[in-house]
Amino acid sequence: MEIIAESPQMKKILQTIDYIKDVDSSVLITGESGTGKEVIFKYICQTSRRRDKPIVKINCGAIPENLFESELFGYEDGAFTGARKKGKAGLFEVADQGTLFLDEVGEMNPEMQVKLLRAIQEKEIFRVGGSKSIPVDVRIIAATNQNIEQMVEEGRFRRDLFYRLNVIRLEIPPLRDRTEDIIPLCYHFLEIFNKKYNKNKGLTLRAARTLAHLEWPGNIRELENLVENIVVLEQDEVMRAKHLQERYCKGEMQGGEVTVKGILPYKEALSQMERQLLENTRNQFGSTRKMAEALGLNQSTISRKLRQYHLDDASEHHS
Repeated sequence: MEIIAESPQMKKILQTIDYIKDVDSSVLITGESGTGKEVIFKYICQTSRRRDKPIVKINCGAIPENLFESELFGYEDGAFTGARKKGKAGLFEVADQGTLFLDEVGEMNPEMQVKLLRAIQEKEIFRVGGSKSIPVDVRIIAATNQNIEQMVEEGRFRRDLFYRLNVIRLEIPPLRDRTEDIIPLCYHFLEIFNKKYNKNKGLTLRAARTLAHLEWPGNIRELENLVENIVVLEQDEVMRAKHLQERYCKGEMQGGEVTVKGILPYKEALSQMERQLLENTRNQFGSTRKMAEALGLNQSTISRKLRQYHLDDASEHHS
């Protein structure tokens, strides 16, 4: 699995995941909707020493409350009307020796929070209608897009359960705060959808500038959907700024369109685009401060990248 991580924030998250690959500590993944929490979960599993063991996911907000306990812990024969004969194993049992992903854990009701806490603490569960404890060895990874600390303070989420889940915290930044990842992600999705729909769409510099300046309230999911829409519906060989809906075009900078055409190794194409973007922006704005404002990057990042591409000549005026 490929994780796009050009921004310092995402590189730090991947570094943390590398640190924890040989331990079984609980992990709590937080971040806005669409930031890629499930992708991070899958990457943790891929690098974990439990990667060859069961990986089970449960969406805590999608299962009716009256069925949640039986889904999580299973049930015995005759536990309730409609129960299977011989009972059924719950997701904790299915995930034994492996990993259980509790997505949208903030949606779990208080009664189930108590039972989950006990299962984690005691490393055993009881099926609904059962009296025999069943030992389980499960690594817990939870995710939420809610402010879980606020929920704890308001009494809507148990403090003791929060501490059990929050051993390792991975907070995924919104896309607007990791602008270095926007264009690489766009290329990543272009590659996926070009292959899926047998297309060969590229990306112009002006479109890239526009994309890099957006707020992206829907985060990576919004960018992915936009790229797919353009690959499927637009007839041009490249993604242009004009293809973006009106709400995407605010703040678009002036400048020529530069296109990476043909088939190049991904990193080479990205490097080519980045160099052209920096050169054109420098020619238009002159100073690293103004360049940083225009591109939505830190001034130190601009200076480092100018040196990287040997563009930091005497003609540039820093301010």
